[in-house]
Amino acid sequence: MLGSLTEDFARLIIEDIPLIDVRAPIEFAKGAFPHAVNLPLLNDDEREQVGICYKQQGNEKAVQLGHQLICGDVKEARIKAWEDFINLHSDAMLYCFRGGERSRISQAWLEERGYKITRIKGGYKAFRHYLVEALEQMEGRFTPLLLGGRTGSGKTLLLYELKEMIDLEGWAKHRGSAFGGLIEPQPAQIDFENHLAFALIKRLHEGARHLIFEDEGKHVGRVYLPKKFHEGIAKAGLIILETPLLERVNITFDEYVIQAQKNYSQKYDDGLEAWAEMMLASINKIQRRLGSKRHREIVGQFEKALCLQKEQNDLRLHKVWIGVLLEEYYDPMYDYQLRKKENDVLFKGDKDAVLGFLHGMGLS
Repeated sequence: MLGSLTEDFARLIIEDIPLIDVRAPIEFAKGAFPHAVNLPLLNDDEREQVGICYKQQGNEKAVQLGHQLICGDVKEARIKAWEDFINLHSDAMLYCFRGGERSRISQAWLEERGYKITRIKGGYKAFRHYLVEALEQMEGRFTPLLLGGRTGSGKTLLLYELKEMIDLEGWAKHRGSAFGGLIEPQPAQIDFENHLAFALIKRLHEGARHLIFEDEGKHVGRVYLPKKFHEGIAKAGLIILETPLLERVNITFDEYVIQAQKNYSQKYDDGLEAWAEMMLASINKIQRRLGSKRHREIVGQFEKALCLQKEQNDLRLHKVWIGVLLEEYYDPMYDYQLRKKENDVLFKGDKDAVLGFLHGMGLS
C-alpha cells in the first residue's frame, strides 16, 4: 500500500535488497550503501534551489517550487528511470535522506503508475546510524584472525579461498603500500565503512565464529578503520603465510605488471606510459627510505626493463627490480614490524599448510 515503510535494516543487508537512492548526486557521492543506485528526484542544482526557497519561504513554497522544477518531460524521465529499475528488481526499495518528502513523493508518483515500492523508514540517516552502531558493537560477536606475511606472499589470493574473510583492501580500493593505488579512486570514508558493516553483518548471519582479515594498519590508503573496530581486531591472533622469494616475485609481477598494465591499457590510449608514470611515482615516494644509491639503481633497473618491453615485448626484466624491492626494502621493513607486534603467532606455513590450519579451526 502507499506509505509502506520498513526499518528492518538487517533484512536489507542479508537479502541483498536493491535500493533506489533518490537523493541528489552530491549527497550520494558523500556516502551511499551497497546495492544502491542513484536515481535522484532532484539534481544538484534543483536541490540547491529548493533548499534556498525552504530557508527563505518555508516548506510549502519549497515543495511548490520542486513540483514546478520537476514536471513535464523531466518528471517523465525521472519516473521512467525508477520504473526501469523496478522492472529489473521487483523487490527494490527506495529512500531519501530522512525518509521524508522526497521519498514520499517518489513513492506516490510510482503508485500512480501502478508500481508498489517500500520506502526505508528514516531514510539514509537512520540506515547509516544502524550501520555505525553495528560497527561499534562488533566486539565479542566473532573471533578475529589476522593473516600476515611478507609483501607478495599471496595473502589476498589465499583470503579469497575462504568464505569467512573480510577484504579490507578490496573495499578500500588500495593495496596498502606506496604501490597500492589503483586506477579506480578510493571510495568515500562512509562508503568504506558501509561496505565493512554490510560484510560483517552478512558473515555473522551466515554463522561465522571466526573472521579473517589481512594484517593491515589502521589506514588503507586514505581510508581508515573506525577506531573501536580497529582496536578490536588489532591484537588478534596472527597467522603468517610463508612464501619463497621467487614465488613472491612472480605473484607481484603478475599483479603489479601484467594485470596492472592491462587495466591501464583499458583506460588510457597509451596505457603503458600511464602505468610507467604511476610506477615511477611510487618508487619516488619511498626514495628517502631507499636511500639515494639504491633508489637510483631501482629506477635504472625499471627503465631498462621498460625499454626492453617496448623494443621486444619482453617483460621479464621487470622481475629484477621487483626482486630487489622485495628483498632489500620490503622484507627488512616487514621483519622489523613483525618484531614489534604483540600479537600471538598462532601458525606459520605455506599456503596449503595455512589453509589446513584454518580449516581445522572451522573456516571453510
